[in-house]
Amino acid sequence: MQNRMVLGILSLCLGVLVFSLQDPLVKAVSGGYPVTEVMAIRAIVALPILIIIVQADVGLKTVLSKRFGMLTLRAFIQFSSYTVYYLAIAALPLADAVALYFMAPLFIMAMAGPYLGERVSWKTLATVLIGLVGVLVMVRPGAGVFDWAALLSLGSAFLYGFSQLMARRIGDTESSTVMAFYQNGAYLSGAIAVATVFHLAGITHAAHPSVEFLVRPWVWPTMPDFLKMAACGFVASAGMILLSQAYRMAPANRVATFEYTGILWSPLWGFLFFAEVPRETTVLGAALIIGAGLLALNGERRRGTAAAVTAGTVSGEAA
Repeated sequence: MQNRMVLGILSLCLGVLVFSLQDPLVKAVSGGYPVTEVMAIRAIVALPILIIIVQADVGLKTVLSKRFGMLTLRAFIQFSSYTVYYLAIAALPLADAVALYFMAPLFIMAMAGPYLGERVSWKTLATVLIGLVGVLVMVRPGAGVFDWAALLSLGSAFLYGFSQLMARRIGDTESSTVMAFYQNGAYLSGAIAVATVFHLAGITHAAHPSVEFLVRPWVWPTMPDFLKMAACGFVASAGMILLSQAYRMAPANRVATFEYTGILWSPLWGFLFFAEVPRETTVLGAALIIGAGLLALNGERRRGTAAAVTAGTVSGEAA
């Protein structure tokens, strides 16, 4: 059990690092292409990679799962999560978008009780409120600088958190590679469907950068831009498998906090590639969100240790 916990944590940390590489790539092409085109190219590139990985891991026959409905639902929730996240980074500095997205572990902890039946203490729930204070510090409502794209990042965090709880529920029978295969299918079919809807509706332009990134018509990419989008496919293949594996192997309310390792990367990519320097409120808000998550993890660890000691005592008395 302890080995599975360690492997789950390591998988998550590596998955977060790998996935963070997508952010600068997507932001770099967000000014000239629609998000649906980026996601479709990413999914097409990732498809053969995932087919090979699924075959080597559990065999392609396992894709025809009895839990097809649950796998498909989770995949489209992930599609929705990442779509709105990409829309957010088109309008926000990377550090802001990613810091707000880090409410996801707190959402996971809060929802683990009602959805998975994992016991969540009132102290853990209190840390969610601390995290929300951090969100308010960052977005500064009423200060005249609020961008509603921040809500996209928060919405993405909620959807992502729920999808990972679903991974925990079905992880007893479904491999992480099969989950990743379904996710990739949802990204491809979902992107084509959304692009078709806007094309048929004749909606091609919008004033806000996030909406423009959504409705802009597809265009033939230049080779450098195509390579950036294609690179996302390789990154996504590895990232989806690592994150799904993490939530299969370890309790959601334990492993989720290690999502915060991603805060090391987003300001770095933003500074190196886009000359973005985080605001003081971004740093303070992110610190509150991360601190809340760490407090929650510490509380869950103490509760788990106390439960183990009590179980051992009871077992000894029974003997």
